[in-house]
Amino acid sequence: MKVDENALSFFALGGINEIGKNMYVVQYQDEIFVIDCGGKFPDESLLGIDLIIPDITYLEENQDKIKALIVTHGHEDHIGGIPYILRKLSIPIYATRFTLGLIELKINEHKLNGETKLITIDSSSKLEFGEVQVSFFKVSHSIPDCLGVVFHTPEGNIVHTGDFKFDLTPANNQYADIHKMAEIGQQGVLALISESTNAERKGLTPSEQMVGSHLDEAFMKADGKIFISTFASNVNRIQQVVESAIKTNRKLALLGRSMVNVVNVAIERGYLHMPEGMLIDVSQVDQLPVEKVAILCTGSQGEPMAALSRLASGNFRDVTIYPGDTVILAASPIPGNEKDVSKIIDNLFQLGAKVIYGSGSTTGMHVSGHGYQEDLKLMLTLMKPTYFIPIHGESRMLYHHRILAESVGVEKENTFIIKNGEVVDIKNGVARQTRFVPAGDTYVDGMGVGDVGDIVLRDRKQLSEDGMLVVIITISKGDRKIISGPDTITRGFVYARNSDELLKEVNRLVKKTVNDLQSENIHKWNVMKQNIKKSVGQYLFNQTKRKPMILPIIIEI
Repeated sequence: MKVDENALSFFALGGINEIGKNMYVVQYQDEIFVIDCGGKFPDESLLGIDLIIPDITYLEENQDKIKALIVTHGHEDHIGGIPYILRKLSIPIYATRFTLGLIELKINEHKLNGETKLITIDSSSKLEFGEVQVSFFKVSHSIPDCLGVVFHTPEGNIVHTGDFKFDLTPANNQYADIHKMAEIGQQGVLALISESTNAERKGLTPSEQMVGSHLDEAFMKADGKIFISTFASNVNRIQQVVESAIKTNRKLALLGRSMVNVVNVAIERGYLHMPEGMLIDVSQVDQLPVEKVAILCTGSQGEPMAALSRLASGNFRDVTIYPGDTVILAASPIPGNEKDVSKIIDNLFQLGAKVIYGSGSTTGMHVSGHGYQEDLKLMLTLMKPTYFIPIHGESRMLYHHRILAESVGVEKENTFIIKNGEVVDIKNGVARQTRFVPAGDTYVDGMGVGDVGDIVLRDRKQLSEDGMLVVIITISKGDRKIISGPDTITRGFVYARNSDELLKEVNRLVKKTVNDLQSENIHKWNVMKQNIKKSVGQYLFNQTKRKPMILPIIIEI
């Protein structure tokens, strides 16, 4: 269903009832504004899928109305989908200097450079688009140059917070613009769209400064090499690692492509400060005393091909973790990654490393970039919205955020907990949710975008669980008799040499099925294949309680 073009509308194509692939849309009449375009990494059930991005069917159908893609910050769940949608949509992208640097890396990697208009903005920028004006305000987060967005429309002001927390002592001195937020609230906010990631956690988010002091302490106590794994995009944390390395007279090496890319962008654009000669190549690590080296690497989320995972399994060519080395995980596992992270930690202990891991309250090595309950309540209090739409969180987080909103004065009936694709229309100051637009997941598999669907994934799941059995039979074109076969090939089902009797019976059953059909004068291939699948499938399940994928191949000569 189309959006009411006479109303002010908001909906999400990603980022609601999930943490990842954020994409939100604000539309007033024939002006469409897209906020963020993220990707989400698949879980183990999506076999072979590399990335999940939002379904952009609605945007493709209304491409001529899209005025801008506004990116609030440079995390993967906010920029990861950009190169894929740029293949289908031509949209100018507005973002801060650092965020644009990360977007440019992706655009160049996908060979889309020169085709996309990139416009630099900051917290003082004001954009004019016909009936809608857009302004910005600074927020604190775990990456530099983060913005909240205000859409000034004839219906009223819509505020999107971006990802935020209130850190009064940020490590990078990029302070949240609380005074400007208060001014926006004084002007009147028709609807506040606010992130909900930590809506279940009480109190205020701890300051990044806490991490710096704990890193200093760990560096001073370490005897061997130090390995630190964190998000490559967490430039504030990387700067703290640099400061600790300076204090303990250690050189710094980088492992992992994303870490190298982000550090290069951050240094080039002035967001990361490092003394001349401090950064060394990984090949130089073994040439220095162990107490003079620190290695910053990717893999804090247990990614199997990332640097930390390969180090933990002893498969990294240039560097080895020895007993007595210190490994610091300066990040908390994202929900769903706990098992992979635990496996890496176990492997590190088996190597004899001293491992510092766990939540920020345990080790002091990580604090969240997302606001806790008191942060969220402060944002609501500053903005004083008439309507409230919690986003960027799973269902329970959205419901907790609604309770927080009610506690600071937002009417219960004025909070909309929606799903991706559900549209909130505001017309003449009254908000309603009665419509839907297409929304869902688009799967990226290698070079293919959207060409792998539920049927292919179902087949992959079946292959992964019970394997496959291929039956090849050759039939004469003239008299329709079997010339050769059946021949049976199995993969991932049973070991052929140990299952001779089982496979002989399968071949006998296939031959009988084909002969029975021919005696009934049935020669259509699709009918033969269906009957072979049915008879062989029933027999194999009775014998093995397994359901392999059965692929009959009929050759006619």
